[in-house]
Amino acid sequence: MSAPNRATLHARVLVDELAKTGVSSVCVAPGSRSTPLTVAADAHPDLVVFSHLDERSASFFALGRAKRAGDPVALVCTSGTAAANFHPAVIEASQARVPLVALTADRPPELRDSGANQTIDQEKLYGDAVRYYDDLPEPAVEDRTLRSLRVRVDRAVTAATGTHPGPVHLNVPFAKPLEPTAVPDDSPHAVPEGWADDHPLAARGRDGPFVATTAGRMALDESALAALSEAITNAERGLLVAGPTDRGYAPALVALAEASGFPILADPLSGLRYGPHTADVPVYGAYDGYLDERVTAAWPAPDVVVRTGASPTSKPLRRYLAREGARQFVVDPAGEWREATFRATDLVTADPGLLAVELAERLDTESADWPGFERAERVHAAEVTAAEGRFEGAIARRVVADAPDPATLVVSNSMPVRDVDRFAAPRDAALTVLGNRGASGIDGITSTALGAGSATDEPLVLLIGDLAYYHDANGLLALERCGVDATIVLVNNDGGGIFHMLPIEAFDPPFEGQFRTPHGLDFAPTAALYGFDYVRVGAGDDFADAYRASLASDGTQVIEVTSDAERSHRTRESIRERVVARLDE
Repeated sequence: MSAPNRATLHARVLVDELAKTGVSSVCVAPGSRSTPLTVAADAHPDLVVFSHLDERSASFFALGRAKRAGDPVALVCTSGTAAANFHPAVIEASQARVPLVALTADRPPELRDSGANQTIDQEKLYGDAVRYYDDLPEPAVEDRTLRSLRVRVDRAVTAATGTHPGPVHLNVPFAKPLEPTAVPDDSPHAVPEGWADDHPLAARGRDGPFVATTAGRMALDESALAALSEAITNAERGLLVAGPTDRGYAPALVALAEASGFPILADPLSGLRYGPHTADVPVYGAYDGYLDERVTAAWPAPDVVVRTGASPTSKPLRRYLAREGARQFVVDPAGEWREATFRATDLVTADPGLLAVELAERLDTESADWPGFERAERVHAAEVTAAEGRFEGAIARRVVADAPDPATLVVSNSMPVRDVDRFAAPRDAALTVLGNRGASGIDGITSTALGAGSATDEPLVLLIGDLAYYHDANGLLALERCGVDATIVLVNNDGGGIFHMLPIEAFDPPFEGQFRTPHGLDFAPTAALYGFDYVRVGAGDDFADAYRASLASDGTQVIEVTSDAERSHRTRESIRERVVARLDE
């Protein structure tokens, strides 16, 4: 691996080692100080490079791609506030356990804290949101330094993809020249002729990662496994609660459900609400609309609850689990506490998929039936059908019910994910449903969706609200620059509809001006700006027709559905009250 100068050599070695660890894609935002990394990534035959004009959009695109692909994605930016713009996506990746490798170019150490232009303190910029941080050495033509660089890259990617996956940060200092231009032989930045041939291990690395890591899986010992198996066997009634996760635990948890007889309460982001298994095991999805104390007070309580994934989206479900007093096993491979009601009784540090398989092999039991859940699901479905087309929840229901099989569906935070949780029924279809529920922000939703779409050939659908659409309008540029097509369903209720769920709704002022914040924006011009088809419809049949037409079309279409936030919220309340009244009869 020859190079015209030290910065170029350093970047080529770093990027080459990234590729050898299994990183296959890089999101790059333009900048001067990151030139060596950008040039090296662009030239590497095993890397796909996605170019973005803005760092925040780049980072959320990388997040979405990593979510959908399950593999780490690298990010490259220049020095200064460019690196700070990665921070929201780094936080989301940390909370949601998504592997990212952030490469922030930096000034050389002698220019730090000197007033040099575009220089900030980038050391440990992301704090404890990253699994691994390293301020890499300055480029040097030394065998040991470059071998060390390869090892550091391997360590970073291993940390990003380990038992507790997440983002990592490599701060990469470069002195000029930054371009791959030759320098005089007596320059301090020169690479001696023949150096790469004299030091092949440092220059070219090994066939595969420089340091191969053999990863294990967290498993229980025999006594702990026997105790958990006994608790499930002795339970009269049990539940499996699957919270949001991007890991592929679904087949194992289905096997556990079959072996234990426990039904599954499946968050839409769990990977378990949709799929062929819904025909074989009880999967409930409407619980957000009926787990009211007036209903469940007459139900038999569960004895044992086995929980996987993050905390469920549904507040009624979380409250139900908190008040029922069951023994709750929270299974987490990293041993972190992710249960904010503080009612769980057992934290099980184990790989959920491996544990579920081992338990299923031991169990030969049958849980008592849950007629309450079965009836509640039917009643809820009937009431939602009766209200079809008149509120935002019906839009979410239609988006999921009519999505192609297979498809990737990305759901925005705020009301869209809550409406999908409450109103989108389980379905025998290969739907991959993703959302940013780590930190639950509305920033970067469009970019996350397009990043997910870049990682699959499946149709891509994005369900998003107007504030989230506005917040990440820059992300729409990736449609053309990164070659992604999508059906984007934009629910426009002119402001923050979720605030109608909060007590502040009763205080106006300041509710209207400071919380709901109507904006009056016309989003149709974004179609001309970013080059896609745009249609505005109302709820009901007009939306259903436009949605089906988009799914059958090439390219990208944005379907704006106008709605009234307050009326939709009142409809949600009305449906819930009718369901509770019928179940309380």
